[in-house]
Amino acid sequence: MLPSVLPTETDHVPVLADEVLAALAPRPGETIIDCTFGAGGHASLLAARLRGEGKLIAIDRDPTVAPYFERLRRSTAAKVRLLHGEFSQVLAQLAGNGVRADAILLDLGVSSMQLDRPDRGFSYAADAPLDMRMDPSALVTAQDVVNETDEAELASIFRRYGEERYARQIARAIAKRRRARPFERTGDLVETIKQAIPAPARFGEGHPAKRVFQALRIEVNDELGALERALPQALELLRPHGRLAVISFHSLEDRIVKRFLRAEEHGCTCPPEFPVCACGAEPTLRATPRRAIRPSAAEVARNPRSQSARLRVAVKL
Repeated sequence: MLPSVLPTETDHVPVLADEVLAALAPRPGETIIDCTFGAGGHASLLAARLRGEGKLIAIDRDPTVAPYFERLRRSTAAKVRLLHGEFSQVLAQLAGNGVRADAILLDLGVSSMQLDRPDRGFSYAADAPLDMRMDPSALVTAQDVVNETDEAELASIFRRYGEERYARQIARAIAKRRRARPFERTGDLVETIKQAIPAPARFGEGHPAKRVFQALRIEVNDELGALERALPQALELLRPHGRLAVISFHSLEDRIVKRFLRAEEHGCTCPPEFPVCACGAEPTLRATPRRAIRPSAAEVARNPRSQSARLRVAVKL
C-alpha cells in the first residue's frame, strides 16, 4: 500500500516558472500537456492561463501525485486530466488516439516531492531502503541493480550516467561488500562509496555519493531512454506552431534534448559529403532561443536546487 501523502504549499517550487510561462504562452482554449506533473507547480501556473476554456493533461508515473492533482482540480476552472505512466508511453498512446496539443512541457529528473521523502531512497542524505523507483509498482529497484549487476557493468553505469571519475573503484568495493552481505539501505551504499574513493575526493565538490546515486536513479527508471523516446512523440503531438519546453538538470539530459532539436531544425539527413540534399527532409521545428535558458541569480538564491536547470524551447513549424 502506498503511504498517505498530503500536499503542502512547500512541496515543490517550480523551476524557471516565469521562463516556462513565457515560452509556452498558454492561451484560453488551448490544450497543454505537462509530462512530469510531480506536485503540480508548473501545471497550476499553466492551467491558470487557460481559464475555463482550455484543457491540461497531466502525466506522471508516480501514483502518489494523486493528492496534488486533486488540489489542482479543485482550484482551476480549466479541464484537467491525470494519466498514470511513463511519459513516452503515455504520449505514444495520446498520439495514437488522435490527441493534439498546443504546448508540451517536460520537467526532467527526480521531483522535490520524491527527493524530500527519505522512504523513497532517492537521497544520499538519509538512511532508507535502497529503492529509487519513480513508479513504486515497477519491478526493478536500486537494491536489485546494486546487488545483481556484475562489477564491470556497474562501473559502466556509474561512468555513463553519473560521469563518476572513480566508477571502477566504487564498483569493485560494492562487489566485495555484497559478497559478505547484500545491500539493503542507502546508508550502507554511501559508506561503501566513501571508503572506495581517495580521501581528498571525499571532501571535494558535492557529496561523494551524488554521482553514483544519480546514475542508479537513471538506470532504475530508464530516464534517458524515456526521454529519447518521448521527444519525437511530443513533436508528433504538437499542432503547427505548437511550443515545446524541456527542463533538464544534468548534461546527459541536456545533450539529448539539444541533439534532437538540432537534428529537427536541420531536417536533411543526407551524409555531409552529398553536394545536394537527396532525402527531401524539411526542418520540423525552430529552437527559440538556440541557447539554453538558465535560472537567474535571484532564483538560485531563492531555490538552490534550480542552479543546474537548463530550459530549451522550440516551436513546431
